[in-house]
Amino acid sequence: MEIPTLGSSSIPIFTLMYTFIYLLGYFIFFKNWDTKKKPDASSCLISIAHGTPVVILSTYANFLHSQTPQHHFASQNTPFQTLVFDFSIAYFIIDTSHYLIFTPHDHLFIAHHVAVLYVFITCRYVVGYGGFAILILLMLAEVTSPLQNAWSLARYRKDEVAAAARVYRGLSPYFYGVYTVVRGVFGPLFVYKLGVFYLNGGGDGVVPFWAWASWMVVIVSAILLSMLWVSCLWLNLFKERSKMRKLS
Repeated sequence: MEIPTLGSSSIPIFTLMYTFIYLLGYFIFFKNWDTKKKPDASSCLISIAHGTPVVILSTYANFLHSQTPQHHFASQNTPFQTLVFDFSIAYFIIDTSHYLIFTPHDHLFIAHHVAVLYVFITCRYVVGYGGFAILILLMLAEVTSPLQNAWSLARYRKDEVAAAARVYRGLSPYFYGVYTVVRGVFGPLFVYKLGVFYLNGGGDGVVPFWAWASWMVVIVSAILLSMLWVSCLWLNLFKERSKMRKLS
């Protein structure tokens, strides 16, 4: 089994790309924003550059590329799949750096990013197998990215710009709904199938127990935290709507 090495990595070039996009947002696109909100808006910008593109790239890598892998949860990673992993690893490196510099108290997001990096790096550089399933999970995680980033940017400006407040209020229930369905229904269903696959020995001989077991812990924890987060958003929305009805 040939494991990819750092010498064949595209992480440096993608890291430079995300750094450039982040700085472009900070110093150009959001230069007139409040200094406390500019970093978060710049983080959204690199998320936009990562989210939808990685869904397209993952779909192409898994199902359309000429080196299409076996549709098997523990199949060997193809060169294009490893490229997609590098694309995402670079994003999470820069976004984790953002959190460590500007919001070091946000332990939940930092822990999430570090855990995701662990899964991607071990799958890409240590194990060399299992990328097909991990990229499907990445597609499910990022398919809501356009809605989430539009909602986040509107939330940052809703107190200063009336149009942003309207977008935030109008978009919130739709974003929460789509996010809940994807993370609370489709995600768990796929993770269940993946867990059954590995428990039945589907990855024996190629994906070590320590790898798939730790991946499952990270994935399940991420889903639970996602559902906790969106549940809090739903609760706040209901409270706001209830307060508005009482005032009207």
